[in-house]
This record gives sequence, C-alpha cells and structure tokens, in this order.
Amino acid sequence: MKKNTKVVSSDFFSNKKQGIDIKSKLIIGTTQVAVLLIISILFVILGIIIYEGREKFSWEFISSFPINGMTEGGIFPALIGTFILVVVMSIAAVPFGTITALYLTEYAKENSKIAAAVRFSVRTLAVVPSIIFGLFGLGFFIQFLGTGMDKTFFGGELHWGQPNILWASLTMSLLTLPVIIVSVEEALKTIPRELREASLALGATKWQTIKNVVLPGSVSGIMTGTILAVSRGAGEVAPILFTGAAYYLATLPESLSDQFMNLGYHIYIMSTQSSDVEKTMPIQFATTLVLLILTLSLNLVAVIIRSRIRRRAK
Repeated sequence: MKKNTKVVSSDFFSNKKQGIDIKSKLIIGTTQVAVLLIISILFVILGIIIYEGREKFSWEFISSFPINGMTEGGIFPALIGTFILVVVMSIAAVPFGTITALYLTEYAKENSKIAAAVRFSVRTLAVVPSIIFGLFGLGFFIQFLGTGMDKTFFGGELHWGQPNILWASLTMSLLTLPVIIVSVEEALKTIPRELREASLALGATKWQTIKNVVLPGSVSGIMTGTILAVSRGAGEVAPILFTGAAYYLATLPESLSDQFMNLGYHIYIMSTQSSDVEKTMPIQFATTLVLLILTLSLNLVAVIIRSRIRRRAK
C-alpha cells in the first residue's frame, strides 16, 4: 500500500509540474508573439514613412521656406518654431515639475492632505485630453492674462492678447507637467533612505542632503523623464491649435509675442487643408520623418545621458 501511495503521489506531482510548465511556455510564447507584433508594426510604419518621404527629404527641404501654397519648398520655419516651443516649454515645466516632485518625496508627510491633493491633481491632469489644454490656454492665457496685460501696460493695444509662442509653450508645459513630476518623483524614490539618514546624522541640513546626496544620485532618472516629456511635447498638436500655431508664416518669429509654425501642425494642415493634398503627400511624409527623427534623437540623448551618468556613479 505504501508503494502504491508513493507512486500515485509522484504521478500527481509530475502531472502538476507538467501542467505548470505548459502554462509557463504558453505565457512566454504569447508574450514573445506580442513583442514581435509590436516591433513589426513599428518597422512597417517607419518603412512606409521613409519610403514615401525619401524623395523630398534633403538638406534643402530642411533649410528652405515653403512656397507655392506650401505645395513645394521646405519646412525650415516649422522646424525653428518647434525648437523654440520645446525650449520655452522646458524652461517653464522642468523647474516646477522638479520642485513639486521634491516636495512630494522629501518634505510632505505620508498623511499630508496637501500632498494627497497634489497627487490627485497630477493624476487628473495626466488623463485630461490634450485639446482641453488648448481651450484652457485660449481662455486663461490669451483672453484673461494676455488681454489684461495689454490693457494694463499697452493701453489696450494688441500685443499679448493673441495667440503667440509664449502662450503655446506655457500651455504645452501644463500638458507635460504630470509626466515630469511622476518621472522625477520615481527617480528620487530610488535613492535609499539610509543615505539620507547618514547625511543628516553627519550634521547636514535637509537641503544640503537633497543637493549633495539625493539629486546627484537621481539625476539620470530626472534627465530621462524630462527629455521624454519634452519629446512628447514636440509632437503634440491639439494644445497649440488655438494658442499660437500659424498656418503659414513668411518670416521666423522674432519675439515670444509672435505666432510660429510647428512640425506637427504643419503635417495636419498639409493633410487636411492643402490646395492639393495628393501633390503635397511626399512633403507630408518627409515632414513626418523629420519629426520622428527629432523625437527619436531626444530619446537617444536621454539614453546616452543616463548611461554616462551611471558609469560615472560606478
């Protein structure tokens, strides 16, 4: 009887182990298929864009103005406008996002109602549709703040109460702010609590600990999150539809109160409101290729910065 019991037990555990192995292989295989499918879709999209835009993509295309109703020429003003937008947006969003993340991680108590309200606000902003940010920018920055500035400082003359690159950048900064806050907060949390306690035990103040221990140790994560947020902002169109993007400009913006051309908005205009959509199809794909290269370059910069900082830390 004992031998039969041992045989039955071993068969039971053997069958159970085989069932677990089959399930594990099935899960692993499904995951690999999903990964290959995603990669394949990505390469198909990139292949179509590169193939369709290869004829127009050149240095002349990048460095020249659009002509003949934007059916010919290049995208230089849209490229410069996108660059200025990204720079001003970063100056506005990164400091505030970093300071907010520092407060939530280093200063706020676990049961703080203010911290809970801030986190709720960040989560809410993260799921708000981007077009809502555009409408907010139109109502607050242009009609309220800009018009108020014109009445106060310029006697009602129109300067800031109109769409321009400053209001578009500030609107875009609000869109990317949740991404920066969350990424910086997660980077700060990677620093062990023991390092903070050791610094405080040696007589350092709270700010000295943050400046000399926390920030240097998490700078790679902060830079990565910042650049990813910036790369997202570079491709967004809806927030700048009402706040600063122009259909066409024969000159580059000379100040923050000027309108500007944008790569994403330029693609939208070319594909929906061009005088000859079929004729401008190669320009649309070439512009999309430039925008993708810009976005991928920003992501590549983030990877390089993170890897170099990690090497120095080791």
